[in-house]
Amino acid sequence: MCSFRKPIIFGFLLVCALAPAASAKTSINKINADPGRYYNKKVTIEGRVTDSYGVLGEGAYELDDGTGRLWVIAERAVPARGSYVEAKGHVITGFVYRGRNLAAALRETGRKGKDKH
Repeated sequence: MCSFRKPIIFGFLLVCALAPAASAKTSINKINADPGRYYNKKVTIEGRVTDSYGVLGEGAYELDDGTGRLWVIAERAVPARGSYVEAKGHVITGFVYRGRNLAAALRETGRKGKDKH
């Protein structure tokens, strides 16, 4: 019976240790500083919506987390300006001109509304 408990306890501790890493947020500044590092990687960002455009249930919105701004491409209705949201998705990059990234964005796979900070 004791040998049965060890794997269960170990599994529980492993899940508890990895849970914070799964929900870790990436700063927009880090993404904008090195978009190639985050290209096609799933990240979570959180911030205030500073701009949004939507048509027929799709659109884009810009998030500001205090370290920078990043556009989020959504395949559903976009949040209103001033909303505070957490967005998950994959980083995509666009044009690079003279070493400057002109179009990093997040292709949204999930979103949660957050309380105002």
